[in-house]
Amino acid sequence: MAPRGLFDLTGKVVVSTGANSGIGLGFLQGCAKQGADVVVWGRRADRNAEALAALQALGAGRGHAEAVDVADEAAVVRAMAGTVEAMGRVDCVFANAGISSRAPSFPDMTSEMYHALLNVNLHGAFYTLREASRHMRARAQAGDPGGSIVACGSLAIFRGYAGLEHYGAAKSGVAAMIKGLAVEMGPYGVRANMIAAGLIRTAMTDRPQNEAVAKQMAGQTPLGRCGEISDIEGPAAYLASDASAFHTGDILVLDGGRLVNS
Repeated sequence: MAPRGLFDLTGKVVVSTGANSGIGLGFLQGCAKQGADVVVWGRRADRNAEALAALQALGAGRGHAEAVDVADEAAVVRAMAGTVEAMGRVDCVFANAGISSRAPSFPDMTSEMYHALLNVNLHGAFYTLREASRHMRARAQAGDPGGSIVACGSLAIFRGYAGLEHYGAAKSGVAAMIKGLAVEMGPYGVRANMIAAGLIRTAMTDRPQNEAVAKQMAGQTPLGRCGEISDIEGPAAYLASDASAFHTGDILVLDGGRLVNS
């Protein structure tokens, strides 16, 4: 038998929300390279299919996709049921789907902007984490314990950003859920962690209007650059794998040293 790598994910089913592009796709890319069976959740079926094909070209095993808006509770419940029916089980879930908006100032932030963001970033994460924990608890009670729950965080948990108070509130709320899940799901062998990334270059951040911000952030980062999607692949594979079997309740900061350079 060929030796297995430390982060080997052969036979493990890994789900990510918001996974047909950007960071969500990056999480699955890291897992696909370790042989995981991957499940893409995203709002657009056509882009989900494209992402799934790309992941299987990287080495993923079986694949599945669900067209789902995580802000829709019933849709999340259906997507988890559909995923379990298609794949038989779920071993790791990345609650990643999110949107971003910035108000001119906090006094000028509208209720519409506030609720629109929380509907996805906080409530959508709650629906996803709840359905993942329900499945993993039931599986453990049936004699098959284990699993990994991972949320996508942000440096906005630790720092204040003008006009992004609603974004920081949502991410901080998810971080609190993760800590609670680490305590509650531990007896079932399930770990719960968060990856809080700094600025990661994606199609969204590479728009011309964001170039000045990216340059400024790179200058404030000890490693002298912004993050790339490839930078999140290893941490994602680690948290999905049995190599992280004793790692839970943590916020894994992935920012090139930005936070310590205050």
